[in-house]
Amino acid sequence: MTIAHILKRKGTTIMGVSPDHSLQEAAAILTDKRVGALVVLDSDGHLEGILSERDIVRLCARSGAAAMTAKVADAMTKDVLTAAPKDKVDSALARMTDRRIRHLPVLDGQNLVGVVSIGDLVKAKIDEALQEADAMRAYIATG
Repeated sequence: MTIAHILKRKGTTIMGVSPDHSLQEAAAILTDKRVGALVVLDSDGHLEGILSERDIVRLCARSGAAAMTAKVADAMTKDVLTAAPKDKVDSALARMTDRRIRHLPVLDGQNLVGVVSIGDLVKAKIDEALQEADAMRAYIATG
């Protein structure tokens, strides 16, 4: 199974934020949209970084409550690990586990086409295992 299959199932809605937004604004979007990360996009819609709940917590731990007035650019992760639609789910899971990240922006060339979470990938693997088990039971029952 590929990342494209995941996006086809879950959709390609992208929750983004500008690097100039405050962390307070970004936290409000995270809460309102019930997501754990936002892609950070420049004015042309190109990927500049990713801002996760962890990034916000880290800056708050260093700077206290004043961190919430900081800009997204001050807290975002700039070295973003991405996936491509053709990438296999297992490969993406391995990279996410290795880097201890929970979200992967998906790029088709230079175009941002979606975001997948580790939860999306685990759900896909579980669904795949259940389908295989059902097929095996059906095969055994006909034998």
